[in-house]
Amino acid sequence: MTTANPARFWDRIATKYAANPVSDVPAYEATLAHVRQNLSAGDRVLEIGCGTGTTALALAPSVANYVATDISGAMLEIGREKAWNASQSNLSFVKAAADRGELPDGPFDVVLAFSILHLLDDLDAGLAEIHDRLAPGGLFISKTVCISPLSPLRPVIGVMQLIGKAPYVRFLKAAPLIARIKAAGFEIVETVDFHKPGKRPHIVARKL
Repeated sequence: MTTANPARFWDRIATKYAANPVSDVPAYEATLAHVRQNLSAGDRVLEIGCGTGTTALALAPSVANYVATDISGAMLEIGREKAWNASQSNLSFVKAAADRGELPDGPFDVVLAFSILHLLDDLDAGLAEIHDRLAPGGLFISKTVCISPLSPLRPVIGVMQLIGKAPYVRFLKAAPLIARIKAAGFEIVETVDFHKPGKRPHIVARKL
């Protein structure tokens, strides 16, 4: 089941989303630290599903150029304001879906995708597009909410989608997600769990 207009859904909740604090600060900080270990000062980075730019602002100082994308114009406007206030000149925001051929042209040295792969209508198209935008040997770093297809949350989320209170959500466990990343032309370099094992795997993959 998918929402009729996902961009409109995220636009509608952008202000509330921006005001919500990070739910698990230690796990978030561990994620940022781990990502920074895989970044170089000269890197050109693409982030998909950047939301209001919190992660982009945290990581942009570590690289040469950072392009943050999202389908929500309202989210991006908040991100641009944050970047302006922080005088972060190497960070730009672009409206683009990750699975519709809209991502900025590469090559990028690193593509980041945090809490977004499970929200893509076409996961395989999104992975193919990410692969296409990466330079040879480039890194794809992701952290994804993994929910079992048998989860009791599934009917609850379905009802919320019907009344416009939830976006499209893909129900996929960690092992099948990793298999699809491999099938898209990546070698898995590392998998780390900063949350409960298998619930939000942090995956570092290299373009073959």
